[in-house]
Amino acid sequence: MLATVRRPRFPARWFPVTEFGAIDDGRTDCTAAFRRAIEACHRAGGGHVLVPRGVYATGPIHLLSNVDLHLEQGSRILFSTDPNAYLPLVRTRWQGIEFMNYSPLIYAYDQRNIAITGTGELDGQADATHWWDWKAPSDQEFAQLEAQANAGVPVPQRVFGPGFHFRPLFVQPYRCDTVLIEGVTFRNSPAWHLNPVLCGNVVVDGVTVDSAGPNTDGCDPESCDGVVVTGCSFNTGDDCIAIKAGRNTDGRRVNVPCQNLVIQRSSFANGHGGVTIGSEMTGGVRNVYARDLTMNSPNLQSGHRIKTNSVRGGFVENVHLGRIAAGTIGGPMLLIDYSYGEGDTGKYPPTVTDINLADWTVQACEQGWQMAGYQENPIGSVTLTDVAIASMSGTNVAQYIADLQLNGVTIGGQPVSG
Repeated sequence: MLATVRRPRFPARWFPVTEFGAIDDGRTDCTAAFRRAIEACHRAGGGHVLVPRGVYATGPIHLLSNVDLHLEQGSRILFSTDPNAYLPLVRTRWQGIEFMNYSPLIYAYDQRNIAITGTGELDGQADATHWWDWKAPSDQEFAQLEAQANAGVPVPQRVFGPGFHFRPLFVQPYRCDTVLIEGVTFRNSPAWHLNPVLCGNVVVDGVTVDSAGPNTDGCDPESCDGVVVTGCSFNTGDDCIAIKAGRNTDGRRVNVPCQNLVIQRSSFANGHGGVTIGSEMTGGVRNVYARDLTMNSPNLQSGHRIKTNSVRGGFVENVHLGRIAAGTIGGPMLLIDYSYGEGDTGKYPPTVTDINLADWTVQACEQGWQMAGYQENPIGSVTLTDVAIASMSGTNVAQYIADLQLNGVTIGGQPVSG
């Protein structure tokens, strides 16, 4: 699978943003300079838009085909916290539902061969009084968005933005192919950091994500085919990685799975889950391979997390997580939750099966596993092989599972059988 995921290539042409009017004082609005540099690079047939050492203030950056946004060492991009900077509205998603909203901080729609690379830093500048304070009102307003999706309102007519509180995401390539995000650091996103949607051939390599705000997931591939996440570091206010595929009625309308993913050689600190699937998984998730990961934080609420319910529906199948070294996990090593969100209130029971954890060493966790399906719709097969948990404070729960296999599992040095 690694060999089949393509990385973009760019001509050796360079377009420094400072030659298009950008000023590195951290105050001057460089939005137009970034746009001019990207358009010139695109017209020339592609290349690298260079962000030299310095601090640059900007609004949204929209990438075009064959453009690499390259941040030199010592460069820093500060994104505006003024919502009006992110107009006009664009087609985007909020928690798996398509609508028209503020532009993501970095956005691309229907582009090919694009990248964000280098060693610089991108700062969304969200904090308790900018963007993150929109969480509570957006939770209240979400019912309006969901009602429009349930009623079949066409996406261009689902107009939100001003007057509402749906925060822009940080990086969202939408319906793009051959995408690379490499080497840079992301901080303080208004909401999810990296959210490729309906994309193919996505590589996230050597990226650092560091944020403590609400819904600040690290990397959330959604309805994508062919994704590699490698050599990354996540410290987040929500899931570190969350694999998604649309939500409820709108997810069934789009009906595109997220599939063929490799996650490797990465580290996970704070977060709701290390490698998570869902809860927006209506289109289905399959063929997930994770290996050589480290997890260590009492504020990491679970190691591998699958969250769903009978309103989401969808499927999760053929998932493999192996060679995982965990220090402290604040909750269960494995969490499969059929009662997330709306719980068992719908008519679309999910299918979760062929879940495999192998070669895990965990120094301390609350539970080895917390798994509960539905009595009438149990979890399918779950296999744990060569799992060693040194210390566990709580009690394992395995309820309504059709096939649980424990092979070479020890807790506190004592064998555990299924």
